[in-house]
Amino acid sequence: MKKVYSSDNTIMAGHVHSLLEANEINCHLRNMNLSSGIGELPINECWPEVWVNDEADYVFAKRLIDNVLANAVKQEDWRCPCGELIEGQFDVCWSCGKERTN
Repeated sequence: MKKVYSSDNTIMAGHVHSLLEANEINCHLRNMNLSSGIGELPINECWPEVWVNDEADYVFAKRLIDNVLANAVKQEDWRCPCGELIEGQFDVCWSCGKERTN
């Protein structure tokens, strides 16, 4: 077994785990419930981790993760015609319900 990914974000760790499983790489998650130990344990030791079960899969898994994360596009925040500033990951205004036009 070899650790291939670690993040302070459990959602990203789950996403990476799903990505590897979708590419038929046998892996597992660790530390998904250690956030309550922060303060008693070093913070980065409590972060969720993704481990590949077969070290032979490590290079392919790492390349796959790096490629997907490098190509992730962060959407810019946008202003709805009603005047609300909406974070980029949202396509619908929370205030009036209008969809992003650009």
